[in-house]
Amino acid sequence: MTPLVIQNLTKSYGKLVAVENVSFKIQPGEVFGLLGPNGAGKTTIISSIVTLQAFKEGTIAVFGVDVQKNPRKAKEFIGFVPQELIHHGFFTVEEILKYHATYFGIPFDKGHINYLLEKLHLYHHRKKMVNQLSGGMKRRLLIIKALLHKPKLLLLDEPTAGVDIELRATLWNFIQELKKENLSILLTTHYLEEAERLCDRIGILDHGHLRMVDTTENMLKAHSSKRVTFLLFSPLPPLTHPHLKNQDSHQLEFCVPNDLPVPKLLSQVPLEAIQDIHIKMGTLEDVMENVLNGAPP
Repeated sequence: MTPLVIQNLTKSYGKLVAVENVSFKIQPGEVFGLLGPNGAGKTTIISSIVTLQAFKEGTIAVFGVDVQKNPRKAKEFIGFVPQELIHHGFFTVEEILKYHATYFGIPFDKGHINYLLEKLHLYHHRKKMVNQLSGGMKRRLLIIKALLHKPKLLLLDEPTAGVDIELRATLWNFIQELKKENLSILLTTHYLEEAERLCDRIGILDHGHLRMVDTTENMLKAHSSKRVTFLLFSPLPPLTHPHLKNQDSHQLEFCVPNDLPVPKLLSQVPLEAIQDIHIKMGTLEDVMENVLNGAPP
């Protein structure tokens, strides 16, 4: 059964169309990245999946269960980590997790809770009041809450927003572990390095329209370029080459297809005294800029 199928989803707020005719699927064990600028419709889509937002056009099915017709059953499959930090007043971490487990009618599984606390480095803070935790710790607590009932589909809406580099690396590693356990993940993020590292496929949203869906590898190959810079010992006369972007007295900068080997480029350019070579592969930032602006790669 396909973890998530969205077909022709349209959501409006009065005259504002936030999402228009969006369709995509998520496969078992896949990390699917939903990318786009602020206001593109990412959070609206996630809110529709978890029934926080009603919609009149289109369908959303989670493991074959229509979220509008049977929301309670659909939510049994879903773990949801929202953007906003949710505060729980003067409860301890452990108390909140015990309480949250009752939402799904599952018995208190101390072993599972301790496993999650250890994985996300909160075990030694489990007796603390939630309002004593740092912002990063509260973010980790949200993820643990989302995983308490062992969901099969995890929705992560900007999970690393505002966290430090160390915590981001911890979450990346944990997401990759969850993927190995065949958990399907829908991820929204503004950290394009994060999406590039974690996502198998990516959908690019722009003003409510899904502009493109493809594998991360294919997007990088088709919509970004490799930058190759040669530092020279001696200046060269002006050169002509279809991929040459900039030339000064001791430097040549090329933008070439990602799959073009540097030796092949060198065979096309008459260079003798090379001091150094700098290579910068194409990134998702290039992809986003080219797709959203309609520029060539």
